[in-house]
Amino acid sequence: MAFTWRYENTAGEQVEPIVAVEGERAAFPNQGDAETWIGENWPALLAAEVDQVSLLEDGEVVYGPMSLHEDLPA
Repeated sequence: MAFTWRYENTAGEQVEPIVAVEGERAAFPNQGDAETWIGENWPALLAAEVDQVSLLEDGEVVYGPMSLHEDLPA
């Protein structure tokens, strides 16, 4: 079992980060490790023009898309 992230634009189309982010291609042994990684690296992915992500387990969507943009209070 391997957990990976799929990187998407706001239209839900798969994209590649325009700047390499360390670990972007990593396969994680469990969901917790994958979520920790995204929690630490989402700002770099957002800066590399990734708008949202989906978590995959063995190629099947666990959840997502999840926006990387912060919701600002009104």
